[in-house]
Parts: sequence; structure tokens; C-alpha cells
Amino acid sequence: MTAARPAPVLSLRGVSKNFGGVRALVGVDLDIRPREVLGVVGDNAAGKSTLAGVIAGVYRPDAGRLLLDGEEVTLHSPAAARGHGIAAVFQNLALCDNLDVVENLFLGHEPTRGGFLDEVAMEREAWELLGQLATSVPSVRVPVRTLSGGQRQVVAVARALLGSPRVVVLDEPTAALGIRQTAEVLNLVERLRERGLAVVLISHQAVDLQAVADRFVVLRLGRVGGELDAASAGYEDLLAAMTGVSRPSGRRP
Repeated sequence: MTAARPAPVLSLRGVSKNFGGVRALVGVDLDIRPREVLGVVGDNAAGKSTLAGVIAGVYRPDAGRLLLDGEEVTLHSPAAARGHGIAAVFQNLALCDNLDVVENLFLGHEPTRGGFLDEVAMEREAWELLGQLATSVPSVRVPVRTLSGGQRQVVAVARALLGSPRVVVLDEPTAALGIRQTAEVLNLVERLRERGLAVVLISHQAVDLQAVADRFVVLRLGRVGGELDAASAGYEDLLAAMTGVSRPSGRRP
């Protein structure tokens, strides 16, 4: 008997977003559940990054509703989204290359003690968090510019986790990474799921999503082109949903 899925943490109902005459999202329905990696895949201009922005409070939808634990919420800014337990890491990462790992993690939120920065507490918390993510970052006191692409992703995700979010959105986290760095990031995604978080993993790389996702939602021209279970969906199924071209029902003679 198949176990019942947990109730969604966050749901989108009929969400649409326009940029001038461009319809970036059209009537999107989506459920995001705890302890699950939801893979969102689509071709260029499918609406993936816009979807990430709506969930993270960067964009306000022109139509539709967002429901947190079944209650309608308005995410009018990234700060509001974080206040509701939703964190996001976008493709540019927004890290300061000249600062070290600790300084990047706590930038703008530095704890103080006796009127001075509590360097010991920051370093301790940084090591604890990175240790939970099973990271290969060599030290929390090295400048971020010296880290690999995969290690930089880990730092950006660790910063997002400082607020103890329930939902984490990762927008194209493996873009421009090599095979080894990609594997490091996908391992990180699995660690997030093990922590009980709901993970929205957005990518145009279907192969990467297949490695870690529990479900797939395919976006095509701003619309949901299909929702597939990772246990039964193959690459051809994803490709068919992405392109709108049905799989052939039989083999060629």
C-alpha cells in the first residue's frame, strides 16, 4: 500500500505573471510538499525563473493565489517570503568574492556581544551548518573567490538556511558546473530533503533532476505541461512534456 503524501507546505493556484505583453506564467497550479524534491524543468523562456521569483517574493503574481499550509498569503517581497519560511538561491548567488565564508553567511545579520561582532559564535554556527550539509568547503575563513562553483553553491544555500526555512528554491544550481561540482550540488539537495525541507529544484537539465527529484513539473511557454512521478517517468517522458510532442506508442519497424 502506497503511503499518503504529506499535505503541501505551499500551493500555487491559477498563478499568472505578465511582463508587458509577455505572458511568463499562465494559470499555474503547483503543490510543494515537505521532505520532497520537486523538479521543475522546461526549455528556455518556459517560465522557470519567473516561477522561482513568484515563490520567493521577488515578483507579485498578476492573478492567482499562494497558499501556505492552506491559508492564503501575500509574498510582497523576499523579506516577506523569508518571514513565511521560504528561502531562495538564484543563479547569480549574490556572494561577495572579497569576503570569507563566515562574512558572507552573516552579512547584514551579524550577531554582537558587548557591542562587538561575536566572531566566535559566527564561526561556530558556520561550521555546524556546513557540517550538516556534508560540504567540502576547506575552511570558513577562506575568501569565497577561492572556492569552486559547487562550494560557492553550498555557501549560498547555507546562508539561505540560517533563517530555518521550510521551503528552499534553487534556481539552476548546476548551471555552468562540471561533473564533479554538479554531483556535489546534487548531494547537497539530498541533504536538504533529509532535513525535512521542501525543495524546489529548477533546471533545464533533465538529467540532473532525474538524479534527485521525487516529482517533476514541466513548464512549457509559461504553462504546466505535465506533472510526472520520478519513479515511473523516463527522460523521453520529460522531453515529450517539455516539447509537447507525444512519445511514439510503439517501436519503429
